[in-house]
Amino acid sequence: MLDRLIRGGTLVDGTGTPPRKGDVGIRDGLIVAVGEVEENAREEIDASGLLVTPGWVDVHTHYDGQVTWDPEITPSSWHGVTTVVMGNCGVGFAPADPGRHDWLIGLMEGVEDIPGTALAEGITWEWESFPEYLDAIEKTPHAIDVGAQVPHGALRAYVMGNRGADHTAVPTAEEIAEMGRLAREAIAAGALGFTSSRTRNHRTKDGEPTPSLTAGPDEMLGIAAALGEGGLGVFEMVADFADIESEFGLLRRMVEVSGRPMSITVAQSDAAPNQWRRLLDLIGEAVADGLPMRAQVPPRAIGIMLGLQATLHPFGGHPTYSREVASLPHAERVQRLKDPDLRARILSESPPDTLQGLLGDFDRLFVLGDPPEYEPARETSIAARAECLGVEPNALAYDLMLEQDGKALLYRPFLNYTDFDLEVSRQMLLDPNTVPGLSDAGAHCGMICDGSFPTYLLAHWGRDRSRGERIPLETLVKMQTADTANLVGLEDRGRIAPGLRADLNLIDWEVLSLEPPKMVFDLPTGGKRLIQKARGYRKTFVAGEIICENGKLTGVRPGRLVRGSRHDPAQ
Repeated sequence: MLDRLIRGGTLVDGTGTPPRKGDVGIRDGLIVAVGEVEENAREEIDASGLLVTPGWVDVHTHYDGQVTWDPEITPSSWHGVTTVVMGNCGVGFAPADPGRHDWLIGLMEGVEDIPGTALAEGITWEWESFPEYLDAIEKTPHAIDVGAQVPHGALRAYVMGNRGADHTAVPTAEEIAEMGRLAREAIAAGALGFTSSRTRNHRTKDGEPTPSLTAGPDEMLGIAAALGEGGLGVFEMVADFADIESEFGLLRRMVEVSGRPMSITVAQSDAAPNQWRRLLDLIGEAVADGLPMRAQVPPRAIGIMLGLQATLHPFGGHPTYSREVASLPHAERVQRLKDPDLRARILSESPPDTLQGLLGDFDRLFVLGDPPEYEPARETSIAARAECLGVEPNALAYDLMLEQDGKALLYRPFLNYTDFDLEVSRQMLLDPNTVPGLSDAGAHCGMICDGSFPTYLLAHWGRDRSRGERIPLETLVKMQTADTANLVGLEDRGRIAPGLRADLNLIDWEVLSLEPPKMVFDLPTGGKRLIQKARGYRKTFVAGEIICENGKLTGVRPGRLVRGSRHDPAQ
């Protein structure tokens, strides 16, 4: 007898084949029958009129601290995600020398905008080595599955001590060998891969560049060779590619030396709007040469949410605001900002030059709206609206920010939006060597709210887009399930087929949509984070158990730590 039978849904099975009607039988946490299933079940679920898809696999999250105190792993579990992979961008909390806990927190706080006070309160530090960190995660059941990766920043600091963050220091051959040994040991214990950051955008809370920024070829290739000796694990890399040929050449050599797969984060910047194309061409050349390389790309613009409760807003650097308003409680701040004299003084000032291009470019600042609009037209910008109204753009932004009792959020897309549309994202997604990624779920708590990427990918590109071509539904589902799962070696999920994990979504396709982001204060010590919920997920299953129903978590926690790669049981 089956445990559950999902009857009469429209199966979008993760293989890229067109949707079809069918049933799904579940037993012992696995899919055991697909098609016309006649076997009896303890529970039969009517899926008529609903899409039945595999659960989403999000390969780019930062739950490394949150996973130790939050068994529900929100917001991902609200968005049909059934497996998350953390430890990206070279930051994380293991291995951890007992004397460097505060430094690791400061690194994560700076790079990923996660409140340090929340991390300090929430993390229990039951580990030192990476295998011990995995053991600590495994102790607590979660709503969804979790995979971990070894972060270069933590590894470097553990082996080199204070020298690990000194960009004039060069590791010895013995230190490189030790980093490689520990990375290989972590992957043998169940880590999915090794990650590193080589971008100046990643800095500690004190403004220092991330430790791995200047790691030289000997170090990078030494670690890669060690992974190759173990024959397991993947690489995830982020870099500036200031010298694209040289930097990509080093990453390619890491794959050549190790034989292990690598994904590289790729997005369009306004400063180098065509670099993404060259990167994808280089990856394509590597693939043609037999190297397992892929790009992780965002399904929409990566954008900053600006507001009085957020980390940034257009007036945060103005002298009058900083001196007279910034430290006040929120309600009092809002009242003071409504004062006409104070308003006039703030509007007469200019923000610091360092923020002018990001926060003061009102041509690229938008009202997000409800439902949120992530592909806004140029003529709906704050600057364009202000011109129509005959007011100054900064004055309009000031007043809009005070709406909703000062909780309103403005939207500043800053990657993948050079041409004021998402055509570049569509081209990236359709490249044969990319997978959707970069949601950063669990991170950028006061600035970015992209944990909703999986829901947006489906709803916008499959149904709602009005400013250009869409993407077939079956292609989108495959991207966020089989493709992302295979990227990190998890071939036991991501498709609706007998023998695979019963991680599934039942989706009301007509209703599927995003709610507006909002700020909540539910982290340890009352730390803040932006969250965003979704409508239309009727049921989400993890290992055959319902973990979320109609937007509400059920409290059932079948999720576990995923240790290491998983082969397709049918092969």
